[in-house]
Amino acid sequence: MALLKRILITNDDGIDAPGLAVAAEVAAELAQEVWVSAPATDCSGVSRQVSLHVPLRIIRHDERRISVTGSPADSVVVGLRHLMRDTPPDLVLSGINAGTNHASEVGFSGTVGAALTARLLGVPAIAMSQAWVERGVLQWATSKAWLPKAITQLLNHGPLPETAIYNINVPNAAADEIQGIEITRLGTQLRLDVDLDHRVDHREREYFWLKFGREPQPDARDTDADALRRNVISIAPIAQDHTDHALYADMAANFVAK
Repeated sequence: MALLKRILITNDDGIDAPGLAVAAEVAAELAQEVWVSAPATDCSGVSRQVSLHVPLRIIRHDERRISVTGSPADSVVVGLRHLMRDTPPDLVLSGINAGTNHASEVGFSGTVGAALTARLLGVPAIAMSQAWVERGVLQWATSKAWLPKAITQLLNHGPLPETAIYNINVPNAAADEIQGIEITRLGTQLRLDVDLDHRVDHREREYFWLKFGREPQPDARDTDADALRRNVISIAPIAQDHTDHALYADMAANFVAK
């Protein structure tokens, strides 16, 4: 039996991404109506970018499914303020991303950014990601099997938070290898670097590709990183408030302005 009336799905991998199709199957188990507003192309790594200097165009695929020539955050805005203006959703699901969005990576994530944008606009949101080791080979069946359970548990726990989203990461493991679901915090030990790959084209003009370097490190047991290592599904709450409260308290007590 469906728990919700309507769910809006978005992502950052684009309208044709396989993870979006799996997300639609997950949403169909939870809601009577599934709506989609997703970027027309892959927009990975754009965080909460919004398009202020170019127009947004919409490609309508059917009554409840559109793609947007913009970012994931743009797609959420168009979904909530245009596509579903008269029929607002009970929940926004962002994903399922191809690859993890955990620890220090979340600041770059368009998947997480879309969910945070939905929450900013007053709609509860959950970001979803499926880990992989070999590019293009993902355990989508694991997400399909476990995400409805995880989201149902969150919905049954009580009202979804008004100042935060939930960020779910599914390990790179078969469905029968998953060891459960845990509430976690963001890991802090992932070493993340961004560098440039410098190239020269055939007209002797230089150009660059950005490239990420990731070096996982052992992390505390209550983190998303450690949960993934143990084949446990991680659910981490991410708040709109980015304040370092410990540092704020220290500075407020001891800083003397001159």
